[in-house]
Amino acid sequence: MSRFKLFIPLLVFLILAIFFWRGLSLDPTAMPSALIDRPVPAFKLATVKDPQQFYTEQDLKGEVALLNVWATWCVACRVEHPFLVQLAQQGLKIVGINYKDDVAEARVWLQKLADPYVYSVVDADGRLGIDLGVFGAPETYVLDKEGVIRYKHVGVVDAKVWRETIEPIVNSLRQ
Repeated sequence: MSRFKLFIPLLVFLILAIFFWRGLSLDPTAMPSALIDRPVPAFKLATVKDPQQFYTEQDLKGEVALLNVWATWCVACRVEHPFLVQLAQQGLKIVGINYKDDVAEARVWLQKLADPYVYSVVDADGRLGIDLGVFGAPETYVLDKEGVIRYKHVGVVDAKVWRETIEPIVNSLRQ
């Protein structure tokens, strides 16, 4: 029995080594979402441009779209913004969620930097973000024609991410 006790530290070490080795093989940028293949959660929110105009999840139906979580305090959002403007100019429907932000600053941002969004709703308290499982801005969701989430991207959408990941998904959903 005393000999067995000598092997316990070795056994613990081997088990930990297996877990660490497995952890190193995982993609650290992968952020799985429980909402993939589910509709966008219910909401009714005012827009950045007009606090009297409201949109709901029903307004996301009809065509393939991107749902982009952004904020003026988000440095990475400023990096991705010009590319989103390009995509919008090419005819892609992009809906914004202004996440936990100052609405007046968001209005100025869109006036100065151009507005890629068909509309952008104000999620001042972050409830929609919580329902979507938002980790932070920027995050982008690919929605099918029925308003169902088909893909979630955490981080900046740039030309490479668009070309290699998001564009093929959008094209397959449009068919």
